[in-house]
Amino acid sequence: MTVAVVLQTIATATFVAGAIFAAVQLLLARRSREREGALEILRFFHTPDFARALRLMYDLPPGLPREEIVRRLGDDMALVEAMMLSWESLGVLVFRRELDLSLVDDFVSGAIVLSWRKLDRYVREEREVRGRATLLEWFQWLAERMIERETATPPVPAYEAHRDWKP
Repeated sequence: MTVAVVLQTIATATFVAGAIFAAVQLLLARRSREREGALEILRFFHTPDFARALRLMYDLPPGLPREEIVRRLGDDMALVEAMMLSWESLGVLVFRRELDLSLVDDFVSGAIVLSWRKLDRYVREEREVRGRATLLEWFQWLAERMIERETATPPVPAYEAHRDWKP
């Protein structure tokens, strides 16, 4: 073996080791970002006002006209509007790949789908009243992605899907 071959072998090994190191660092950075995203979802949605907004929304019959929802909720309408804006924000973050869709699905897909089913008519009428077709567009987009996922693969509750999970 000549000195040139030994040096070339060392250079190649160094390059391969560097590529492996970079790949591992990218993987760790991605996991860290996903963990931070999960924690942000927890902080964002686990508040008394958000829980109250969910309860208000859950108690609405689906398909009510905008004016009826506003009348029923009164001052609490602001809580439901804040909840819809939260879904809107999540939609943008998922679309821009700042949050993984499956992570959002695990955390809040049921609440998003139910929110859209209860508030679909409200949102469409609000767009007409405001003259703004883009109003709550990302809430709709996110709900439609969740509905598509559930249509392709019906949701299975975690307590069933992961019954055999061990720590």
